[in-house]
This record gives sequence, C-alpha cells and structure tokens, in this order.
Amino acid sequence: MNKKILLFAVAMTAFMPAIGHTTAPESATIQPAGNVCPLGNQSACDMPSCTFRHPWAGKRVCFIGDSMTDPRNNSEEINKKYWNFLQEWLGITPYVYAISGRQWDDVPRQAKALKDEHGDNVDAITVFIGTNDFNAGVPLGRWYDEREDTVLAAVHSPKKYYKRKKRTPSMDNTTFKGRINIAMESLKTLFPDKQIVLLTPIHRARAEFGAENLQPDESWQNVCGEYFSAYVDAVKEAGNVWGVPVIDLNAVSGMNPMVKAQQSYFHNAATDLLHPSVKGQRRLAQTLVYQLMALPVF
Repeated sequence: MNKKILLFAVAMTAFMPAIGHTTAPESATIQPAGNVCPLGNQSACDMPSCTFRHPWAGKRVCFIGDSMTDPRNNSEEINKKYWNFLQEWLGITPYVYAISGRQWDDVPRQAKALKDEHGDNVDAITVFIGTNDFNAGVPLGRWYDEREDTVLAAVHSPKKYYKRKKRTPSMDNTTFKGRINIAMESLKTLFPDKQIVLLTPIHRARAEFGAENLQPDESWQNVCGEYFSAYVDAVKEAGNVWGVPVIDLNAVSGMNPMVKAQQSYFHNAATDLLHPSVKGQRRLAQTLVYQLMALPVF
C-alpha cells in the first residue's frame, strides 16, 4: 500500500474516537505516528511530518438554512446544533443565517446578508434546506427551459448556422428546482471562489406544532402529490446542474425517525420527529466531520 495512503488511513483511525468525546479537542490536527494525539496537542507528536490537518479546521463557515440550523429553534431543549459541535471539534467560526420555516426561495436573501455583513471574508458556505418546500407543497418543476435557436458551429466542415434546441436554467420561483437555480446562481455570483456545499434534507416523520401546523410523516405525499424523496433527489441532482458537492445527509447521517428505535435522535417522539435532538445534532456533526474531510476549502 502507498505510504501516504497508509498514513491517512491510520490518521482516520486515530480520529474516530476523538469526536465521540464530550470534551472539545484542542485542535483539528491528527498525528498518525509517534505519541498519537487525535485532533489535539500537536506538540506531543514526535513526527510532525506525518501530521494531518482537517481542511476545514479554523475556517469561517456560513450556514444557510431553516430550523434545522437556526439556533433559536427549540433553543432550550436543543441547545447545541450540529454547527456548534463543528465549532468545538474543528475550531470553525460559524456565520449562521438560517431562519426557522424558510424555504429555498429565502437562500438568496441569506446569501446577500452574508455578503453585506462579511464581504469576501468567509471560506465556505453550506446550504441545508428543503424540508419546508416539501411540506408546503412547492411543485418540483424542471431544471431547464428549452427553445429552438440557431448556433454557428463547425464539425469537420466549414462553419455554418444550425437550428438546434438550447436549454437555459429555469428561473421559476414557484417551483423547487427553479428556486434552487435562482439560489445557486446568486451564491455562485456573490461567492465565485468559495466552497459551496449542499446538504440534503434528512428523513422526517410526524410533527405537530399547533392546531394549524400538523405535518404527516414522509410516507404520505404532500399537497401537490410528491413524496419527500423527490425533493431529496432534486438537491442531489443540483450538484451536477451547478457543479457543487452534495452531502446526502438523508442517507449518510444514518438517522430515520420512521424507525421507532431511532426516534431518540429526534426532538420529541410525540410532537416533533422532524428536528434532530442534541443527540441527533451530534450525529449530524460527526457525519459532517468525515464528509467535509474530502472537500477542500479554497
């Protein structure tokens, strides 16, 4: 096995128990040799050349989204969000713009607020939103609008005009895919050199927040006849449409409130199987630590 790959594998092994500790590590550095000190106390390692540092360690990270991320949502019972854990473990500086109840059409506003307040002084942006679009019955729509036009081209022959179909991103703010297109164009225009990462919505079950806010579990279609999985799939598709990495938290987080034995990962089994509990937030953060390890911050 390649020596570098072996060292990286050992580093990952060293990293694994560290994020399960209740105390915060001193840094996001891993020593795979010498006096192994997962995530902390670099001076204890006698082989600094073998040091692995998490690419997101110490970075300024913006969190765009909804109640999954908003620190004001159930703040007494869910007093730590996933980004709080990332702040402890990786030493990130979080810029949180998420607001409870928001949908994809609010992403451009959150992005502009980030730009107005911090300019280019941000290293990466995550977007964790979409579950409210499903609940509100926002139609899926389409990624592209097509029209016939002429284009000048040459394929092993003199240049000439051809009549062909051309597609452009759909910017229909009344559809889910149109909203994503609008949001991604905004983010990529405002922050062309920054790492932008999409996080899929996670599995959801029954939630009752009042007489006029009762949300069935994901086994039911929404009011426009779509299942929740279609919205998750759309966020995954957006990665290829816009050239951005997507972390499929719906799958890799390993949490599903439709399974009774896993409901402790969510806020309240009787009234809120939508929002992760502190235990669930921790698991999200643990998942993100490893997923983000594969993504550079430019």
